[in-house]
Amino acid sequence: MIRVLLADDQALVRSAFALLISSAGDMDVVGEAADGAQAVAMARAERADVVVMDIRMPGTDGIAATARIAEDPDLAGVRVLILTTFESDDNVLGALRAGASGFLVKDAKPAALLDAIRTVADGDALLSPGATRALITRVLAHPDPPGDVLAVLTARERQVLTLIGRGLSNAELAEELVISPLTAKTYVSRLLTKLDARDRAQLVIAAYESGLIHPRR
Repeated sequence: MIRVLLADDQALVRSAFALLISSAGDMDVVGEAADGAQAVAMARAERADVVVMDIRMPGTDGIAATARIAEDPDLAGVRVLILTTFESDDNVLGALRAGASGFLVKDAKPAALLDAIRTVADGDALLSPGATRALITRVLAHPDPPGDVLAVLTARERQVLTLIGRGLSNAELAEELVISPLTAKTYVSRLLTKLDARDRAQLVIAAYESGLIHPRR
């Protein structure tokens, strides 16, 4: 069972999500938090696998809460799925940098939320295709100047990072590079270690910020 914690300051929203998630046979709602501070405490107390986190909450917001979860060694296995309003929420990039594994628009279909939770729980990043990648592109239209992050990577690893930034899965990496799925997974693990990245979401950010991928305008 995937243990899910809901963090949203609107009780009605939490209740609706709780009903939906509880209807799935492979998920269990282990708690509901009204703000970020509660979310962090409950993630630890309830041993949640995934925190479905709203960004805008009173007190400790979703970005600060995500950062606390990502920085806590005791919560290393906890993944954060950010909820956002697609057109207006440029804080998504901050949440991804803080350690979120991806995000979903609040008006997504119910099945999309369940699929997103499963994706994040499996250790993948919910960053492609479509609206998610479009938002990443928009908020990264003016990335920070490239640093020396690529200096530690081999040419092959840079190629893999570029493809990850474009949204390819491990299976797609293997097909594109004509390698085995296991080798593709090994490359991803190596990149996570070399770039000190929490998960695939942060590899996507690194691909953009290093200049390997140039956002479309």
